[in-house]
Amino acid sequence: MAKIAELGTVNAAAAAVNLSQPAITQALSRLEAMLGLPLFERRHDGMIPTRAGDVLAPRIITALAHIQSPHVTMSRLRALLALAETGSYAGAGQETGLSLPSIHRAVNDLALALRRPLVVRRGKFVITTEAGNQLAREFRLARVELEAGLSEVEALRGYETRRIAIGAMPLSRARVLPAAVARFLSRRPQVKLTIVEGSRAELVEPLRNGSLDVIVGALRDPLIEEDLVQRPLFDDAPAIFARKGHPLGEGIPTLAQMANYPFCLAPRGTPLRDSFERYFTENGQALPEVPVESGSALMIRQVMMNSDFLALLSPDQMQVEVQAGWVRELARLPHGYERTIGMTTRASLRPTEVQAEFFADLQAASTEIAE
Repeated sequence: MAKIAELGTVNAAAAAVNLSQPAITQALSRLEAMLGLPLFERRHDGMIPTRAGDVLAPRIITALAHIQSPHVTMSRLRALLALAETGSYAGAGQETGLSLPSIHRAVNDLALALRRPLVVRRGKFVITTEAGNQLAREFRLARVELEAGLSEVEALRGYETRRIAIGAMPLSRARVLPAAVARFLSRRPQVKLTIVEGSRAELVEPLRNGSLDVIVGALRDPLIEEDLVQRPLFDDAPAIFARKGHPLGEGIPTLAQMANYPFCLAPRGTPLRDSFERYFTENGQALPEVPVESGSALMIRQVMMNSDFLALLSPDQMQVEVQAGWVRELARLPHGYERTIGMTTRASLRPTEVQAEFFADLQAASTEIAE
């Protein structure tokens, strides 16, 4: 289908992919019947893509770029993905409905065709090799492209089947993500939003594998994953908080006074922890003790509210507690110690119409918060 769109005729496409003209014609007819829409206008001088064809062709081209090899059939793709995800041939058989001999044959034939081992056995389990992991990732991304193309075609038929999978880091869940979701669903109530909460370490691989479309949270500087891109939304200035009745609860404490108390903080390597350490060291103060590390804002808050621990969090994350009088802001970190909150996506992502709308709603919600 992609070759027909590129070259303009069935004969040219058949020659390009080394198939017969009747085979190409039959395959196209089956695809159009399955979709319920024509993909091309048949004219005397060639084939012109319809709107559905214009939507689907780029997705197919991108999917093929991920697959990269003519030796990959749909059965081989399904078998390797199922094996990588379940860790056993029996699990892969249940996942795909294929027989165990078919799974074995498909994976073995693929490994032979590509001339590299894709799986190794470890007792009762099957482990994908580094090459197998990389290939499975590319297959997942190819599947994501095809699913996106099919959902866009369905939307042309009046069936909104599209979905957006969002990775939500702690700060994003405080204000910006709920605000963006509300804005988006007011216009697109039929689109399914799946929100997966976690730290960046927990969310980055699902994003790279195509299980997530975007992560919203603190950006990394530098970004070490070459296949990802970041888009800033707003800057957040963290603050140090203490519970109601804390010994430092009166007046404005000095940095030295705050350093005398233990902190409950995000783990090392996170932007929030980096800001904390820079704030103390660049102001000539020894780092306070950090007996408790957690990436959960809820956990940090509960430890702080039931002890003399201090915490460094975004004011947005503590807005309700401050208004209720349960906690008090002791000090706001000055300019230069902000962390940038934004979106992280795959560099290869071609946003669908609804994804692009949601990203715009994230930007709009962020602008409102920054104001």
